[in-house]
Amino acid sequence: MSSDPWGRVDDAGTVYVRTADGEKVAGSWQAGSPEEALAYFERKYDGLVVEISLLERRVKTTDLSAKDAAAAIGHLREQVDAHHAVGDLEALRVRLDALTQSIEERREERKAHKAKQSEEARQAKEELVSEAEELAASEQWRAAGERLRALVDIWKGLPRLDRKADDELWHRFSHARSAFSKRRKAHFAQLDAQREEARQHKEKLVAEAQALSESRDWGPTAARYRDLMQEWKSAGRAQREHEEDLWSRFRGAQDVFFQARSAAFSERDSEQRENLTRKEELAAEAEKLLPITDLKAARAAFRSVNERWDAIGHVPRDARAKIEGRVHTVERAIQEAEEAEWRRSNPEARARAAGLTGQLQDAVDKLREQAGKARAAGNTAKADKLEKELAGRQALLEQALKGLEEFGG
Repeated sequence: MSSDPWGRVDDAGTVYVRTADGEKVAGSWQAGSPEEALAYFERKYDGLVVEISLLERRVKTTDLSAKDAAAAIGHLREQVDAHHAVGDLEALRVRLDALTQSIEERREERKAHKAKQSEEARQAKEELVSEAEELAASEQWRAAGERLRALVDIWKGLPRLDRKADDELWHRFSHARSAFSKRRKAHFAQLDAQREEARQHKEKLVAEAQALSESRDWGPTAARYRDLMQEWKSAGRAQREHEEDLWSRFRGAQDVFFQARSAAFSERDSEQRENLTRKEELAAEAEKLLPITDLKAARAAFRSVNERWDAIGHVPRDARAKIEGRVHTVERAIQEAEEAEWRRSNPEARARAAGLTGQLQDAVDKLREQAGKARAAGNTAKADKLEKELAGRQALLEQALKGLEEFGG
């Protein structure tokens, strides 16, 4: 009979393994010596040790699922419990029990981790739903639309919740997206209608602008073009594919008119500059009449200047006041000379002036005599009063005498 600390072989070739519960039959060996029998069953034990060690490493270092790990432990435990190996089977059971405890702890950790992930996913989806519901009321159509599409991608990347919770949140999320899409669709439908209305209005403006392009009624037509431009600005934008063409036609019609007006004004300005040169020559000719010494000759010469002046035509607006002022100065001088001549040659006016002068002279003489008598009589107050009145009448007399001189005597 052969034996070792964990097993023995009896004479009949039966192999036993020692356990805490006593010896258990490990198997039968008829192929050789008892030593070979023990060695064979010890190798089977070593194989179990290797398998358990590998399983321990897999549990520790890989993401082996709890289900697969439990199945592997169960398979090894069956082999250990079958006692078909010689060795410390209880030690193997202890290691398998430890593995089972480790797997159970790992299962609980994963369950807690999964619950945490689920809660985080729920919170994340609720935040996505809240943001989507806020975006549903936005009028930032492009930015909000892009953000909603991004939220869908984020949603797809989150774990699913339980069916009821996930379906409820998705329903709210989907409803918000649909509400935004309906509002955006309605907005752009209205915008399309407005742009079509703007296009039709601008077509009319283009037609009128083109009809006015050949007008030569510069002022009223230019004013109407300004009105058309204001209408254009207030009409709003047409569809993108029409707006540029409409503007090109509208602007082109204006260009035809304003280029023609510019050419006409350029020709007019050139003519008016020539007119200014000619009127400057006439103004210089008129100014040579000053001062007026021969009224009759000056009047005739000025009449000639005036007739040629009227025949010349307009000058530039900014030079008009100055050049006309020079001629008006000569005209006023002639008018003043004519008035002076008329006063000198008017008998009635001269007679009135002479009569007034005579009356004032008599009054002065009388007041002087009265003042002298009062002074001589010692009536100083009366004399002062009369002399004061005399001074006033003397001043009036001097003015009357100057007026009489204008009549030539």
